[in-house]
Amino acid sequence: MRYDDIVIPDTPACRGALEVATRYQTPSLLNHSVRAYLWAAAYAQSRAIDFDAELLYVSSMLHDVGLVAEFDSQTVPFEEAGGHVAWAFCAGAGWSPERRLRASEVIVRHMWEEVPLEEDPEGHLLELSTGMDISGRRTEDIPDGVRREVLERHPRLEIAKEFAACIADQGARKPSSIAGRFVRNGAADRIANNPLDA
Repeated sequence: MRYDDIVIPDTPACRGALEVATRYQTPSLLNHSVRAYLWAAAYAQSRAIDFDAELLYVSSMLHDVGLVAEFDSQTVPFEEAGGHVAWAFCAGAGWSPERRLRASEVIVRHMWEEVPLEEDPEGHLLELSTGMDISGRRTEDIPDGVRREVLERHPRLEIAKEFAACIADQGARKPSSIAGRFVRNGAADRIANNPLDA
């Protein structure tokens, strides 16, 4: 498998989600969002997992938008805030209520410890790929050549430092959230030791 084999959907909703991510996220968070989609799609394609590329792409671009100041919430975890943004975005894109809900669910579930593939393939893939990109979990499941080219085209920049700071802030302000549990369970060390940064 090569980078050019990865299916990258090109629809108005995908272009709009990328525009939102580019407008509101830092370059490091933007590249993380793009890599989250690419890792997920490469993993799925190499294992013949059926997935909705448009849904996964839009969810990937918006999954961390709840971390940025403009969409940060004082009352709900960042993944829930991102899910609300995605629902509103997808309504504007003309998606059905069911499809809007799916985008919101995929984003909320990316913070779960595990999302069953058979119940939610896009949620499973985004949970897996964000774990790969942030903590380096299961990066060996991406072919070496694809991994190198993705990192060349969408470099990591300051994602380890930025994300560690974001998750620490979320955990401190929302200690009962999944982010709070991640902080207490040593997320900073896993982020710092990500093999993708070696």
